[in-house]
Amino acid sequence: MGEVKTLFEFTIGGLKFGITYSVVAQWIVMIFIMLMVLLIRGRMNDVPRGIQVWVETLVETINSLVRSNMGEKYEKFTPFVGTLMIYLLLLNLFGLTGFRPPTADYSVALGLAIISFVLIHATAIRNNGIKHYLKGYTHPYTAMLPLNIVERLVVPVSLSLRLFGNITAAVILVELIYDGLAYLSGVLHLGIPLLQAVIPIPFHVYFDLFDGAIQMFIFVMLTMIFIKTTSDH
Repeated sequence: MGEVKTLFEFTIGGLKFGITYSVVAQWIVMIFIMLMVLLIRGRMNDVPRGIQVWVETLVETINSLVRSNMGEKYEKFTPFVGTLMIYLLLLNLFGLTGFRPPTADYSVALGLAIISFVLIHATAIRNNGIKHYLKGYTHPYTAMLPLNIVERLVVPVSLSLRLFGNITAAVILVELIYDGLAYLSGVLHLGIPLLQAVIPIPFHVYFDLFDGAIQMFIFVMLTMIFIKTTSDH
């Protein structure tokens, strides 16, 4: 999974904490989102125009996505789903800046999966009560208890490994392409990295833009489906 490098450390109450690259990258994404929200909020008008039209279209699209996949009963999850979509998409697209996407760090992917896992089961308990929630582990037969427990526990592992594996594979493939082009440039005695500057563009479009968007969509869709099915069943 790669070595997690600590950028800097600090101590609080005798406890040492390390800040990694993935944490800093997530801070950058969060700050960017907050600045964009403040910028867009200052341009909101009663009559939509300009960027407000695009924002309202995005919000309505997310509303429709939640309603069609979870039902009107779960429409209150729209803010969470929208935030998760935007945040995760920007994390996956971070590779376009020339740096490694934070989701290529398993701790980041696992953290997002644990948040979804907690929300899935908290919603099930809130909608059904703790008694019926625990009873669900013995459905349809008491003998199914061990399998049902494993089925629940495997959800964060499945979500995190799917996201981490696909993003990491994309990063490795792009790095191999750059290494191969660098070697080829040396063989051809090219003075400028012309091959590295032009040829990787379509690969970035696929692995960063397309694959990053697809992995975000899969993660969000599975989260919505697990929230609904776990609570309803």
